[in-house]
Amino acid sequence: MTEPIASAVPAFPSATAPDEHDTHAHAEEVLLIQEPRVWQDDGWTARVMKNEDDDGWAVAMTLDGEPEPALVGPWTMGRDKKNPKPLDANAFSVLVKTAFEVRRRHEQQLHAQLHKSVTVDGEQGRIRVTLQIVPDEYDPHAFLRAFDELGEALAEVRVDPAFKLNAASAATWIGNAYRRPGGH
Repeated sequence: MTEPIASAVPAFPSATAPDEHDTHAHAEEVLLIQEPRVWQDDGWTARVMKNEDDDGWAVAMTLDGEPEPALVGPWTMGRDKKNPKPLDANAFSVLVKTAFEVRRRHEQQLHAQLHKSVTVDGEQGRIRVTLQIVPDEYDPHAFLRAFDELGEALAEVRVDPAFKLNAASAATWIGNAYRRPGGH
């Protein structure tokens, strides 16, 4: 088995030279693990583990502070066809890029689920109606808002987060003088 490679990097790198009288001048050193099955850098940790579903290996990429991995995928077998290929800086770099993209797509999807918008033609011209869902643990709700062509707010009401925003529901809301849907 090979010896782990570890490097010490400052936990909080400073862009300016430290003042010799500054008590915070010496940043705490953090030891990064860079081993064949665990590699840490740039706020990410890659862990190669046995795939429970078959005889292969998997790699999990976890962002520091997150409870769940952002990415879990198959990992390549080593030359002996028994053990996993060891992690290295190049493989880790590719994994970070992939995990970052997965997180970015997830955030975009979540944003799209929580922020909806339609534009309808009304008596005052084109009106953009938005629905912003607030997924509060104790009080989930949403805001239905109307804006004119210049982006000026016309109306806002609080609605149930299950409200279905589409062209027909927006037109009905506008036609009802922006009264809260459902009569509440």
